[in-house]
Amino acid sequence: MKFVNVGFNNMVNAARVIAVIASDSAPAKRLIQDAKDAGRAIDCTSGRKTRCVVIMDSDHIVLSAIQNETVSQRLNEGAADETDQKAEDAEGERTDE
Repeated sequence: MKFVNVGFNNMVNAARVIAVIASDSAPAKRLIQDAKDAGRAIDCTSGRKTRCVVIMDSDHIVLSAIQNETVSQRLNEGAADETDQKAEDAEGERTDE
């Protein structure tokens, strides 16, 4: 299980992330307000301005104070590490035979 830092040592499960979006558009603001009203918003901003919204497969949203490009990059690094690990595991299985 891989976790991604969304700021201030708050982590989310990378496998459960559906999307990472900027928070400045009108649809994103409506999404945030609807999630807050329904109790599905997780605020990881520590009182700072919300810069990106992480949408989870559990219908929760995570509010982060870091840029969406940074969160996306961290997610991609985790995916690349996982792909490299799977390739190494497959190579190890072939040489053991």
